[in-house]
Amino acid sequence: MTTAWGPAAAGVLRLPSGRLVRGRGLRRPLPAGPLPTFALYLLGHEPPSVAWEARWLRWPDFWLPSDRTTAADALREAWTRAEGERVEIACAGGNGRTGTALACIAVLDGVPSHEAVAYVREHYVSRAVETPWQRRFVSRFK
Repeated sequence: MTTAWGPAAAGVLRLPSGRLVRGRGLRRPLPAGPLPTFALYLLGHEPPSVAWEARWLRWPDFWLPSDRTTAADALREAWTRAEGERVEIACAGGNGRTGTALACIAVLDGVPSHEAVAYVREHYVSRAVETPWQRRFVSRFK
């Protein structure tokens, strides 16, 4: 089992269970500190390869994942792995798609779906979850 992110690491969301998940924008440089052991990349195109295990979800900017069943499976995997691994969720900017995914992971961690967007905006970034359909996706996520 791998040590999780440090509590002061930039962009790290602490879930109610204590699990830590780092969100970030891929347009920005890789943050200093430990590397992820698993990452979930939310992009409209396949991301470049990385030195850690990664999974790609086709998810166009400002929209929703192309395959919602695959997305739900990937988000469950990220949540499960965050119990003992350094998990990173990232899209190009780190706000809309990443915030939506983090809110869904918060639902998996026990945050009520109608409160998950506010939770991520308070504990990750205030601009998380950018569109009405992303908010609706979170509110319906199980």
